[in-house]
Amino acid sequence: MARYFSDASFKFLRGLARHNERPWFLAHKAEYDEQVRAPFQRLLTDLQPVLAGVSAHYRAEPKTVGGSLFRIQRDTRFANDKTPYKSWQGARLFHERSRQVEAPSFYLHLQPGNCFIASGLWHPQPDTLRRIRHFILDNPGSWKAAAHEPKFRRRFDLDEDEMLTRMPRGFPDDFEFAQDLKRKNFVALRAIEDETMTGTRLLKTLETDLTGLAPFTDYLCAALDLEF
Repeated sequence: MARYFSDASFKFLRGLARHNERPWFLAHKAEYDEQVRAPFQRLLTDLQPVLAGVSAHYRAEPKTVGGSLFRIQRDTRFANDKTPYKSWQGARLFHERSRQVEAPSFYLHLQPGNCFIASGLWHPQPDTLRRIRHFILDNPGSWKAAAHEPKFRRRFDLDEDEMLTRMPRGFPDDFEFAQDLKRKNFVALRAIEDETMTGTRLLKTLETDLTGLAPFTDYLCAALDLEF
């Protein structure tokens, strides 16, 4: 089985976290290319048939610019933190219509001690959030199956970082999934051990995860009138 990342991948990211400055990054750019970016691009290529088996409408695009990989450079224009680089590498497996409309995506995160896979919508626009909430209100049974099925919840967590303190206006307080309507993010995720990320079973593990996340992602697509 293929191996993608290694201890050297984490060594580079730990070094970048300690020396988050342009001269250090430029001096170690070859390490970034060899130990982080290139392995991630190989993984994205190998995920293409896996993802096609999950949904014909999602893409794993390995190209360097405009593909699935997020830039390692941070956008510091409006940030208080002016460090120029992220100390992780992320990749988004995106919906084919994501450049036209807001759509849920799968996400893979490489960071020492904080690797994970996720799916859903992070900080969606207000109209998108409203549509999802109304869809859950109108389709509670299928939401229960997609987000609260016991097997699903044993493997995946729902993001709890940002929640409204009160029910959004116009929604009933006694609704079965009232707590879900308070969510600002609709994201399911699972931590992945560093040893799994550097091991030979990573691709198989991600296949299991993507398959497991499919019903949750499908539900969000349905809420937004997107194909899955």
